[in-house]
Amino acid sequence: MVRIERCYFCSSPVYPGHGIMFVRNDCKTFRFCRSKCHKAFKKKKNPRKAKWTKAFRKSHSKELTVDSAFEFEKKRHVPVKYQRKLWEKTVDAIQRVEKIKQRRQDRFVKNRLKAGLKLQEEAEKREVEQGIHLLQDPRAITQKAREAQLQRQKDKDKTPAMEMETND
Repeated sequence: MVRIERCYFCSSPVYPGHGIMFVRNDCKTFRFCRSKCHKAFKKKKNPRKAKWTKAFRKSHSKELTVDSAFEFEKKRHVPVKYQRKLWEKTVDAIQRVEKIKQRRQDRFVKNRLKAGLKLQEEAEKREVEQGIHLLQDPRAITQKAREAQLQRQKDKDKTPAMEMETND
């Protein structure tokens, strides 16, 4: 089984034989998934300020940060003696943990989107309140047209009578 490392800058997986490894003078190793991450590291960019990194997403509450399922992803340096039953249990546990983690992430995203939906609904209400004069019921329009037509007819009826009175 091969170890899949994490990119030091963006936290994406780095598979064996891929990416770039930088070793500092104090023997600290940094693995990078691509040259973009390596260049950003050399420029001393902060991963929490680059919007495409996991660090940014976690620091700005876009992704789940605190979860007990993340404990399983820690490195273990002590090799375990191979036992078939232990191996099977481990694989089953990994699958169960993955399902649980996926459900929790889905719930987290859904809760995050609820706030956005509320804001969108409030904005739409404000827009309707501001432009309520633009919205009219079609029945009200026809009723106003009828009233205007009746008013014109009344005005026509009154004008000839007034003319006759002035002619006398």
